[in-house]
Amino acid sequence: MASFLRALAVWRDARGRFSPLKAVTLVLVLLPGADLGLGWAMGALGGRPITEVLHGLGEWTVRFLLLTLAVTPARAVFDWGGVVKLRRLLGVTTACYGAAHLLLYCVDQKWHLGTVASEIVTRFYLTIGFTALVMLGILAATSTDGAQKRLGARWKRLHRLVFLLLPLALLHYFLQSKANVSAAVLASGFACWLVGWRLAPKRWQRRLALLPPLAVLAGLATAGIETAWYGVATGANAWRVLEANLNLAFGPRPAVSVTLCGLLVLLIASLRRLRRRGSAPGSRQGSALDPPRAERPLEPTLWRGVERGG
Repeated sequence: MASFLRALAVWRDARGRFSPLKAVTLVLVLLPGADLGLGWAMGALGGRPITEVLHGLGEWTVRFLLLTLAVTPARAVFDWGGVVKLRRLLGVTTACYGAAHLLLYCVDQKWHLGTVASEIVTRFYLTIGFTALVMLGILAATSTDGAQKRLGARWKRLHRLVFLLLPLALLHYFLQSKANVSAAVLASGFACWLVGWRLAPKRWQRRLALLPPLAVLAGLATAGIETAWYGVATGANAWRVLEANLNLAFGPRPAVSVTLCGLLVLLIASLRRLRRRGSAPGSRQGSALDPPRAERPLEPTLWRGVERGG
């Protein structure tokens, strides 16, 4: 019981000390849910507020999943070891938003659980969404220190479920988005960047030289995903969809946004490394493209059960 209560104190580090970083992150991850709830209470979500909140919770589930997967690249690219403190918090947050998404769907169905079960079985996009949610629940339930110790080497294999969970969650996002899939395409583009970084050779994952081609390739993949989706779903001409990605008259398309975000990561990482090298006493002057100092091997899973060093 004591270990369970300690696990609930997510604002503390692995040594039980107060962590300002985790405390601030906890407040930030609660804000989207609070904003949706406040909008519902104030009648600012239209005639079907429950639908708006339902979709909002689903969208934030995908966003938090991507943020959780971004922890390992952020640790390497930004040379920021402290970010690993947030992995478990973000992973469990993802599962909680997903559970709230399902719970609100049950509320929308007036707690007719037979109807809910029937819909999940017979409607494909609900089937894959529920499957992804079950996987999220398994990962959250086994994210504790005790679960990692009990499972041993099997723990890492189990947490590789995230790489099956991710495409299922994105496909569910596409299918429930109906006509406008821009947000789902954007999320898929960020997923391409995160997966592409993991597929790069280990010796390149800390090098900033990887980031420009990765940004371009993720952008091209995003454009390809959008083109393929509209081609299959609506029969739209592929060339016209691709041309739309280059037309900024109505704002940047997801492919452009993903590329720009990838280049922004490069800029921030370069400035961070130059600043750290310039402020380190007696440090050699090197290029920002040099890899940062050596760290322990990167963890490829969704979130670690043990956060060594806090």
